[in-house]
Amino acid sequence: MINGFDATRLESLPARERKMIERRQTLLGPSYRLFYDKPVHIVRAEGVWLYGPDGEAYLDAYNNVPSVGHCHPHVVDAIARQAAQLNTHTRYLGEQILDYSERLLATFPVELNRVMYTCTGSEAVDLALRLARYYTGGTGVIITENAYHGVTTAAAEISPSLGPNMPLGQHVVTVPAPDTYRANGQDVGSALAEDVSKAITLMRRRGITPAAFIADGIFSTDGIFPDPPGFLQPVLEVLHAAGALYIADEVQPGFGRMGSHMWGFMRHGIIPDLVVMGKPMGNGMPIAAAVMKSEIQERFGQDIRYFNTFGANNVSIAAASAVLDAIEGEELMHNAQDCGSYLLAGMRRLQDEFASIGDVRGGGLFLGMEFVKDRATREPDGQLSLKVVNGLRERRVLISAAGKHGNILKIRPPLPFSRENADVFLSALRDVLSDIG
Repeated sequence: MINGFDATRLESLPARERKMIERRQTLLGPSYRLFYDKPVHIVRAEGVWLYGPDGEAYLDAYNNVPSVGHCHPHVVDAIARQAAQLNTHTRYLGEQILDYSERLLATFPVELNRVMYTCTGSEAVDLALRLARYYTGGTGVIITENAYHGVTTAAAEISPSLGPNMPLGQHVVTVPAPDTYRANGQDVGSALAEDVSKAITLMRRRGITPAAFIADGIFSTDGIFPDPPGFLQPVLEVLHAAGALYIADEVQPGFGRMGSHMWGFMRHGIIPDLVVMGKPMGNGMPIAAAVMKSEIQERFGQDIRYFNTFGANNVSIAAASAVLDAIEGEELMHNAQDCGSYLLAGMRRLQDEFASIGDVRGGGLFLGMEFVKDRATREPDGQLSLKVVNGLRERRVLISAAGKHGNILKIRPPLPFSRENADVFLSALRDVLSDIG
């Protein structure tokens, strides 16, 4: 795991945190991992700040789950009011889920006009795979080489970033991510489309009918590759020619994070067949969804009963509605674009100063900084990246890393992140880079 705590270093930690980790290991087991060389102990949060037990403040430049900010007062109030009134499943009539569904679908192209609710993004991915396979009659799924799409059995089988001990599904084929930094002038959209076409050919030679390609529009775990806008169009054409579907995973780039558009796929001018979302949808409450074209849902729905007991419960719907209120009322998409551009410009100034920074890239408030051992060879430097991540943690600025080699800083703060917050981040980053030398 990138940026994971090494349990062999337990004795080096303060007694309070050491005892907590020992209890975690006893109660939760080894699968639960912690971030950073020195895990962070958090007791409360507000806006873009997290607070430790002694009142110490950490700037959150990483956590996209509380998309409109930690403990947003409007979201908290909506949750509390609804919890005091009603919380049940979707088998009773009620206007709340209908009102929210109309608002949500209004943010999509008109072709995407049905929504099905789940509790988590992983469940939404699982459901989207079921829909795609039922509609196409195929089973094959194409993913990028370091993708992450969730933790259910079906989602984990298409998540190579979980590591070599998590085997991919037998009907899964990987393709390289659209790495613009190493493309050497090649059209990354054409290259990706060609790789997807080859994957489809390989599937068919194995007797597998392709069902879907799934990716998020910024390729976040592959290394954060947002540009150039529009490069995904050729992929969509290849898929549809083969009778396969495009699933846009918007768990990370969705809900206005890209600044210019509500959904990451919109930057590329495409209309996917299915879209999955989670995490930021309810600002941390358990709500997620799959949005799709009606013809896909009709065929599935007429033949197969779907029900999710807790999906779209009243309290989670109230939270999700409040999130849309905040995004719209506080102009958070505009802020993501403005602050994101400001951050990117500051990161480029650091690139001019430090030769170890090979590339900086991003869209809105989703940015990446890639470290290399040599700019000429572009050899990834994952060790330096982790030193920077932990150096920032020591300065109470929280981020993490991405990419197959863990050499790319993954920067995706809550949407209210301001220019002043950006200055704190950039100053701390410069100090860490200077100290490392």
